[in-house]
Amino acid sequence: MGSEESGPLAYFLRTDDDRFMPTAHVGGAWNVTEQHVAPAIGLLVHAVEADHAARRTDLLQVARLSYDIWGVIPMEAVDIEVIVLRPGRTIELVEARLSHGGRPAIILRAWLTQAYDSSALAAANFPPLPSPEAMPAGDPSARWDGGFIASVQVRHEAEGQGRARCWVRSPFALLDGETVSPIARMMGLADIANGLAPLASPRDAVFPNLDLTAHIFRQPAGDWLGFDVSVSAGESGIGLTHSILHDAVGPFATVSQCLTVRPRPSA
Repeated sequence: MGSEESGPLAYFLRTDDDRFMPTAHVGGAWNVTEQHVAPAIGLLVHAVEADHAARRTDLLQVARLSYDIWGVIPMEAVDIEVIVLRPGRTIELVEARLSHGGRPAIILRAWLTQAYDSSALAAANFPPLPSPEAMPAGDPSARWDGGFIASVQVRHEAEGQGRARCWVRSPFALLDGETVSPIARMMGLADIANGLAPLASPRDAVFPNLDLTAHIFRQPAGDWLGFDVSVSAGESGIGLTHSILHDAVGPFATVSQCLTVRPRPSA
């Protein structure tokens, strides 16, 4: 599936050095008047990498991305500020804050590390994922609203309640007129994991994620982002969506999202 053209074929437009305007393709799944956080999560990676490249020529690589989602974001301009918390020659800890109207909305802490030749030790001990061509096309818009969900193409193979294997890609650029890294582009899709294998219909329960943490052990490539998704929930309103991320080569990262699970009142 795809999206009807509506303005620029991108999720964000840069309007100033540190200010970005969402397009209609960022519309949220829980509320179409709010932003889906997925594109903003990718945009924060791009901001961290751009700041890093402006400061040094001996570039480090992204190893961990930990986001805390402080609140909803209206479909309005946002600002991003990047701060180096722990500088270093081989390791850096960087914080990026995405704010709306002076109020923090998403805070990212990213560990960057030096690249070494570890090819002799390379291994990915996760189950393989069938290719996108081996899975049937899915239609997340049948369950979810919003411009972001309408913008993506999905291949989906359900394996039971709370379990699915999927591939997702988008024809839209993360940032209009600018090249972003593969990891920024992939992370701009990663938050969709929480809606790929829900334990309940969003008509029956709400289960937004409070955070997203990605551990990356290989830099990805290609257009398709694969998900091996498992969703769990306890008895007191806390849930977890855990995903193994794949590209065409194989697994390259894991993503976890902490959920606040609230059944809707019966009619």
